[in-house]
Amino acid sequence: MFVVWLFAVWPPPVWWRDHEPRCTAMMRLHAGVQSCRRVTGTPHDGTSARRHVDSPLLERMVIIAEDSRFKTHHGIDFIELQDAWRAGGHRGASTITQQLAKNLYLSPSRSIFRKLKEAVTAVRLELVLSKDRIMQLYLNTAEWGPGVWGADDASRAYFGVTPAQLSDAQAAALAATLPQPRTSNPAFRPARMLARRDLILARYYGGNTPVPPALEDSIPEIPQIETPILPAIPDTLVIPDTAKDHPDSGGPVDSLPVSVVRLLPRSAGPRFSVYKP
Repeated sequence: MFVVWLFAVWPPPVWWRDHEPRCTAMMRLHAGVQSCRRVTGTPHDGTSARRHVDSPLLERMVIIAEDSRFKTHHGIDFIELQDAWRAGGHRGASTITQQLAKNLYLSPSRSIFRKLKEAVTAVRLELVLSKDRIMQLYLNTAEWGPGVWGADDASRAYFGVTPAQLSDAQAAALAATLPQPRTSNPAFRPARMLARRDLILARYYGGNTPVPPALEDSIPEIPQIETPILPAIPDTLVIPDTAKDHPDSGGPVDSLPVSVVRLLPRSAGPRFSVYKP
């Protein structure tokens, strides 16, 4: 049963050779099934398949930011795993193929069992798909912000251009958005994204400064809002003596039933009107 669970994914990885994902596991989890269909069902050109991303520049920026050994490993980067182990496990070590496996089939859980299945699924994807196809699927299914799925939608939403028209800085900004797309992106709290973008650009232009791996994004836990405790309304309302400051208030009043106190219209100002029932 464990082996069946470990290898059981649907559709099988070979399916993605000539089919485009319409709704991935991560899309269902974040957006819901109905929103997922709305987001992935009809691209900008009106066709039934998702638009292919044709941007070698964006691909290069994503490789620099997310997986520098993408072209040479076979789904799992053991060098990166060793570095993450030495760092105490406080940083990510997932390859682009592992992130694609998570997006297509799994969840953002960080349990050891989910990570194991992610690794096995990534190796299976590498066995049946080319590197170019894996990158294409990843760019088409990655989340780039709340409700923004795929690089084509991201480049249009944030910069108003197609992926092929992105500048160096824009492509680097999109790549820098991937680790935490919901908490820092070009349109929302961009400071962290911009700092990572500058590292990616420096590396792209030949600098030696490495781009440190970031923790994988996860669904933020929203604390439960506690209902405020309101003070009880007294049966009687005590009004202090305001005759000295407001001669037209009618003189001092010690205590009145609440039922006989009402507010005057707004045009009359913030005063109380007292009448006899």
